[in-house]
Amino acid sequence: MKYAIREGDYAKMGTVITNAGTIFTFEGKKEADCAILLYRRKTGDRTRIEVPKEYCIGSLRSCLVEKLDVRHYQYNYEIDGEEMIDPYAARIAGRERWFDTARSKDSYQVRGGFAGEEYDWEGDRTPEIPGEDMVMYKLHVRGFSMDGGAKGRKRGTFAAVADKIPYLKELGITTVELMPVYEFEELVIPKIQKLPDYLTWKKHEENVHKEQGEGAADAEEDLKEREQPEEQKVEKVNYWGYLPGNYFAPKASYGAFGDEVKEFKDLIKLLHRNRMECIMEVYFDDKMNQNMMIDVLRFWVMNYHVDGFHLLGNSLPVKAMAQDLILSRTKLFYIGFEPELTADKTAYPHLYVYNDEYMYPLRKLLNHIDGSLYDFANQQKKQHKILNYVNYAAINNSFTLADIFLYSEKHNYENGENNADGLDWNFSSNYGIEGPTRRKYIQSLRRKQMRNAMAMVCFAQGIPLIASGDEFGNSQGGNNNAYCQDNKTGWINWREARNNRKFVEYVGKLLDFRRSHPIIRMKNPMYMHDYQGIGYPDLSYHSDRAWVVGFEPSRQFVGMLYCGSYSEEGKSNDFVYIAYNFHNGKKFLAIPKLPRGKSWTMMMDTALEEPFNCEHTLEKQDMIEISGLSIRILIGK
Repeated sequence: MKYAIREGDYAKMGTVITNAGTIFTFEGKKEADCAILLYRRKTGDRTRIEVPKEYCIGSLRSCLVEKLDVRHYQYNYEIDGEEMIDPYAARIAGRERWFDTARSKDSYQVRGGFAGEEYDWEGDRTPEIPGEDMVMYKLHVRGFSMDGGAKGRKRGTFAAVADKIPYLKELGITTVELMPVYEFEELVIPKIQKLPDYLTWKKHEENVHKEQGEGAADAEEDLKEREQPEEQKVEKVNYWGYLPGNYFAPKASYGAFGDEVKEFKDLIKLLHRNRMECIMEVYFDDKMNQNMMIDVLRFWVMNYHVDGFHLLGNSLPVKAMAQDLILSRTKLFYIGFEPELTADKTAYPHLYVYNDEYMYPLRKLLNHIDGSLYDFANQQKKQHKILNYVNYAAINNSFTLADIFLYSEKHNYENGENNADGLDWNFSSNYGIEGPTRRKYIQSLRRKQMRNAMAMVCFAQGIPLIASGDEFGNSQGGNNNAYCQDNKTGWINWREARNNRKFVEYVGKLLDFRRSHPIIRMKNPMYMHDYQGIGYPDLSYHSDRAWVVGFEPSRQFVGMLYCGSYSEEGKSNDFVYIAYNFHNGKKFLAIPKLPRGKSWTMMMDTALEEPFNCEHTLEKQDMIEISGLSIRILIGK
């Protein structure tokens, strides 16, 4: 079929459907021979539309194809004889099935698709949850629901995540971070090296040595096998998706019912209805055009109402992203930001520092590996007027929370890299036995350490982040880099959620306590003095003597007193005293005297299997005994 064409408008990369026709805008130098290749969806019949060289501005080509019914077509581009996918394609056709090895064949073709019908957002708006109110939860869309998290076609899809929104909301989650959900190739296929012509052997009749006897048939069969095109071998699965991808298309295999575009938008709209946010993790390759990187972020904000991005990669134009007018109210998470980006005190606070600097002091203290109480205390109160900080004890490219206390060494042999991949320094401990054990004492100690770690994260001033499954003790068997484990190692085991329901409830109570005591999560830094003339500092440290503390290496216990009257929300003027003891044995901590009419009440003790079932008024109002390796909360009210 022949189509009439004319020059496009160059305004937007990719495809734009208008009343006059469909505009195709792509990178193609004027000197290049460029064409649009249209494929009939049902038959695969191809129509080649050559793009005239004069349809060019700079290095862009733009062509409008009149009266094209995109519902019946897929497309690619041809540039100087090489066929390629549009990097701005809003859909990708050919990867609808996860890990379909048919794609390893040379003849298999992946093509671009069109976005489809208009979507009714029904007045949807981003909730813009303030940093001090956020609780993050990081998940992998496929791994989140493959092992007991959903049934049937919903397993491993956006729809399964949507079904878990009530669970996440009840837990106390406000912000869901998704590992890459843009289209990527999960099949890791080694590239075939093309040999020069002079090294390429071709069979000619005169070159064939004709064997006699039994070996003749075998030799002829061997020659036939050499003549057949080899199917490329699939090495492993790119499960996490941290490779360059098709950044403008949601992953087709994450759609349960054949329309991944609509299903992802449905998920985000449902999150917003529940006053929850969606953060996309995006990995950018170093060689990628930096203008395109900004285009990617703008696309997801404007077309999918995404609330923010966790940016991964080197040499990213983070400063330009942060200053972009369209992205100025979009949350950007990165390992760090240049000081000049925090100079404007009136700007909307949308920059979030996201790195491992909280994780290591926590693990070192809990597992007695050169831990510093001073470092930990600073991490607990780490805050900035403009920046926000994300805190976690475990993350996907490290041990899970449970494995921090199950394994002393990583166990990554199944990754096929001779256990050389993944972090070597995990600051973990197995408490006497590597991996699971039936010994009750070790089981009890491990559970207590998990309670401690989760409490530390939830009581830090920055934003707590929970890696999916950590709220019920999900284990990866000691694999601290499950990037290729599309199996029960890398999947979340939801049976453990039922088995460890008490721990799930405990995490929910921690988050509820944090939410109801805003003094713990102040959006501004603590000044550590009585700047309001209340009679108490906003935050103070205590040891076996009130108002006195030493941070020498031998001291591994501290009391942190928060004066609720400094709370900016004014919802609670309670005093909160959190006692930390990282020694193996019990310690005594002094408790400051409260104002007249107030008394200290015990609220939580991680030494107990049900830590919040201990509320009582203290008999002694000046001293508290705290068990080894445990945390207690007192409320002065």
